[in-house]
Amino acid sequence: MQVSAVAKYVRLSPQKARLLADQVRTLPIERAIDLLKYSNRKAALPVRKTLESAIANAEHNNNADIDELWVSQIMVDEAPTIKRFRARAKGRGTRIFKRNCHITVSVSDDPNPHRNRRV
Repeated sequence: MQVSAVAKYVRLSPQKARLLADQVRTLPIERAIDLLKYSNRKAALPVRKTLESAIANAEHNNNADIDELWVSQIMVDEAPTIKRFRARAKGRGTRIFKRNCHITVSVSDDPNPHRNRRV
């Protein structure tokens, strides 16, 4: 059983969120939440909220035992970028890119869900 949750249009660079997602991937949820709770990174809060939402979905919709869940998949995709201009010297302007991301977290009761999958 695999249950997921998605946070869309998070006002955070995908590159910064992927650094944290790589640390959390394939951990038991208790260790993943602890790691996210005490991390100093900006991405920790939205990733933790999405993980907690996936856990709540598994518990409420599938009657899963939350003590046996693992982070089976976590993806950070690029969302539309907000473009702004900043004034520069001699009447010029330069672009400022304010990047956004979509965070998808899937939890499963199997510690290694891709073990039996053929490539």
